[in-house]
Amino acid sequence: MIDVAVVGSGHNALVGAAYLAAQGRSVAAFEADTVPGGAVSTVERFPGYRVDRGSSAHLMFRHTGIAEELDLAAHGLRYLDCDPWAFAPTPPGSTEPPIVFRQDLDATTASIAAACGDREAAAYRRFVAEWAPRARATMAAFGSSPSAPRLGRAFWPTKGRASLTQMSRTYLASGDQLLDEYFDDERLKAALAWFGAQSGPAMSEPGTAPMVGFAALLHTLPPGRAVGGSGALTAALLSRLASDGATVALGTPVTALRRSGRAWEVTVGGPDGARTVRARTVLAGCHVLTTLDLLARGGYDAGRVAGWRRGIQVGPGVGMVLRLGTTAPPAFSGVPIADQSGLGLLVADRGHLARARGDMLAGDAPRRPAVLAMTFSGLDPSIAPDGRHNTTLWAQWYPYALHGHSDGWAAVAEAEADRIVAETQRWAPGFAASIEHRFVQTPASLEAELGLLGGNVMHVEMALHNMLLFRPVPELAGGRVPGAPGLALAGASMHPGGGVNGSSGRIAARLLARDLGHLARWRS
Repeated sequence: MIDVAVVGSGHNALVGAAYLAAQGRSVAAFEADTVPGGAVSTVERFPGYRVDRGSSAHLMFRHTGIAEELDLAAHGLRYLDCDPWAFAPTPPGSTEPPIVFRQDLDATTASIAAACGDREAAAYRRFVAEWAPRARATMAAFGSSPSAPRLGRAFWPTKGRASLTQMSRTYLASGDQLLDEYFDDERLKAALAWFGAQSGPAMSEPGTAPMVGFAALLHTLPPGRAVGGSGALTAALLSRLASDGATVALGTPVTALRRSGRAWEVTVGGPDGARTVRARTVLAGCHVLTTLDLLARGGYDAGRVAGWRRGIQVGPGVGMVLRLGTTAPPAFSGVPIADQSGLGLLVADRGHLARARGDMLAGDAPRRPAVLAMTFSGLDPSIAPDGRHNTTLWAQWYPYALHGHSDGWAAVAEAEADRIVAETQRWAPGFAASIEHRFVQTPASLEAELGLLGGNVMHVEMALHNMLLFRPVPELAGGRVPGAPGLALAGASMHPGGGVNGSSGRIAARLLARDLGHLARWRS
């Protein structure tokens, strides 16, 4: 019998596994895919190109301390600073200079002053001063299980200087409200709204202010680009696990989870057929709905599972992705490739975002795609052949189920990809002619390849009612399933949510370490 069976090999699952293996526990992970890492993985899509399957820029992971705690640098992980961490190019038909967000606050405010005026530059400096400590508080809240006392200590560190009511309003405000309170320039507000919207919700929704406010923290430590691609994080975690004696079996799906006495029976498949692995505990790092299905197959209360399923909001979809091999980087006016190390925010007004979001909610592709452009080959030449570039275009928002298309995404994927390229070309003339290779990921293909149910890269909607004490539903928010002792939940479905973070894996490891300690005392 092993100490820990791990379901899946996403980065949260591997982080949890690594903490437990480092404590001397026997750990075995089982992954249905033949590529480890889930959405944090990189493959050769085109000859000589290292192309990410999911995430690209690691915005939050570097703020968690996990890489240092697990000494992942010793296992090959190396980050390059995305600095600038974002840029808003000159809009189509305009002569306005770009807005460039660098780690250096003075350089950023100088860019804002040139593009939007001195008043906006001063407002941005005030925004950073006021929101940087709040963003640190948010990251602190994300680092441990979501209990009311812990959240209170993390989110309200300014007791005595600001009332509980004032701070609650600050955190519960919408991103749009935050932007309107600080800024006048719509182009600056649109860029920051598009940055915040990468979490999924529209910035008009309550509780999205911290998603915009996180930008303030990037002036202390910018997003990181792992050398060799996003999957380099997974490779480092696998190396760490191997050094501590843990195993990861690829092409070996878990098909059922059953509680048996004081242990778990984990049914796994593979090329040699099904077998049962006995484990003292289980760390489930896959989508929470997948975990609930595995429990139901193992005899867990089907009615209870059905009730939770109805309450878990996967959502209508989030977006689609184009992975491109090109002969040149996008030619954004005033933004050379050296300044394209971060997120290219291709919006000039928030109406563009609102219309795209509304179209998705109606089941339609957006009438005008909202695009995020990333060309990390300028920062890390190893991911493309000499003289070539590796560009990702992320477009929000796209529905999982398309209204009026009985054949689904297969019939329209290439046409929608053409529209995303055309939108990018409006900002970077000539870009379409530079494309030599193209791989299209629709909401349907994101589900099929990466297990992202409903095409939602965040697993579960990141709206206020699905966060903190409510993620994915209140009964499961602590990372536990009632009536399933020795099981801990991790992954984007759980607190603190999607993105490359790792905190849910660390939280699950703490829960299981406690369980294993109790079991050790019971056996003695």
